[in-house]
Amino acid sequence: MSKQYYQVALHRLSVCFADGLDGATLIPSFSPFRCEKEGSVLFEMQVREGSAPDFSTMNEIGQFDCGGANHGVYQGVDGGYAFEISLPVCDGGTLSCCMTSNATFTQCEAVLTGMSLRQHQFGLNNALMMAYAFAAATQDTLLMHASVIRHAGYGYLFTAPSGTGKSTHTHLWYQYIPGCDLMNDDNPVVRIVDGEVRIFGSPWSGKTPCYRNIDAPVGAITRIEQKPENSIRRMAPVEAFATLLPAVSSMKWDRRVYNGICQCISTLLNTTPVFWLGCRPDEEAAKVCYEAVHVTR
Repeated sequence: MSKQYYQVALHRLSVCFADGLDGATLIPSFSPFRCEKEGSVLFEMQVREGSAPDFSTMNEIGQFDCGGANHGVYQGVDGGYAFEISLPVCDGGTLSCCMTSNATFTQCEAVLTGMSLRQHQFGLNNALMMAYAFAAATQDTLLMHASVIRHAGYGYLFTAPSGTGKSTHTHLWYQYIPGCDLMNDDNPVVRIVDGEVRIFGSPWSGKTPCYRNIDAPVGAITRIEQKPENSIRRMAPVEAFATLLPAVSSMKWDRRVYNGICQCISTLLNTTPVFWLGCRPDEEAAKVCYEAVHVTR
């Protein structure tokens, strides 16, 4: 067995691989986040190959939508969880991994059930993403579904349902606003550190391989909708809260996780502006947005 340590948004993770399993091959996107072993960890994940465990004695909670795939969720009498992680339907929907955890996600196990490397990579990557989101939920940490661009030292997040145009809009910033670079294109981490809202790159970035171990203070968050004309406005706090909550990886049925996320969003809104942008996929949209949201010093 080999143990490797990673640090994502200042949270340290421990992943123990059974003999014959190679972390660099299974989770290559984690390589920029490797760190030394000293220090406490957010959670520990044991990883092995095997057949799917029997969850028939557990209570079936429902489905968790994660990256375009629906994963089965179960809960035991002790409060611990189990997840059946399957490929998206468009990729066959095959069961790839089963994850179990204690009630606080500090101790987890991932059993790789798929036959191919693709299944193993997908299953373990999703298991680690869910364990991270739910273990960190009470520590002022949000795993958000967003694309984020950095400009002049600040990170700007763009949220929207999949396929609406988040990546397109960040590309327009990169193309037309000088001095921009992409921090993450799907699942950055927002964390409040010493009272400051900061955005961190992560090992999870959807279809765009942008796995950067970098961070920046958050300049603004913008919700995107496709419209025939470009316009932007700042949201009131209640509307902003309702906009951000669905963009965060959460479990509404788990009071510990849900309350932690709601509290973090409420604290974030005290200092971070949230905007609504109706836009076309053009140069003007990027410039209209930039003029409204960028931080002036």
